[in-house]
Amino acid sequence: MDIAIADGERINFGAVAPEIDELLQQGVAAYRRDRAAADRLFKQALSVNPGELAPYYCLYKIHTYMGSLDFAADIATEGLKEAVKQAGWPEDAREWPEATHAQDGPGRFALYTLKALSFIELRRGNQEAAREYLDLLSKKDPYGSVGWKVVEELADRTA
Repeated sequence: MDIAIADGERINFGAVAPEIDELLQQGVAAYRRDRAAADRLFKQALSVNPGELAPYYCLYKIHTYMGSLDFAADIATEGLKEAVKQAGWPEDAREWPEATHAQDGPGRFALYTLKALSFIELRRGNQEAAREYLDLLSKKDPYGSVGWKVVEELADRTA
C-alpha cells in the first residue's frame, strides 16, 4: 500500500467494502495534485466505516509525508487501537503475542502501525518514544516481518 503511485494504477487495499475502496482510490489519485482533497477523501472513508484499517494507514502515511506529525501520530494511534481490538489482543502491547511468522490482517496492521509510530516519533525528535516502540517490536516481531529494522537503523544513525 504505497501512496506514491503512477496515475491510473489502483492500490490493493485488501478486502474492503467497495465504497471504501473507491474513496481510497480517489484519495490516492488526488494526493499528487491536491493533498487537501486526498485528506478529505481518506477522512470520509474512515467516517463511513471506522472499523476499516486502510483509511487509518492512508491518513497517517500522507500526514507523515506532509510533515503533519502530530496528526499522523494521533491517527496512527487510533488505527493501532482499532487493529488491536480486531485482533483480539490486549491493549498493553507488552502482552501481545510474539509474531513467529508473517501475519495478515489486524495483527500485522498493528505491528506495522507500531513501526510507523516509531518512525513518526523519530521525525518528531522523540528518540525515547521511538526506542520504546522499537523495543516492543523487537520482542513482538523478532524476525522483522513488518520492516521495523530499517527504522531501528535510522534511529541508530540519529542517536
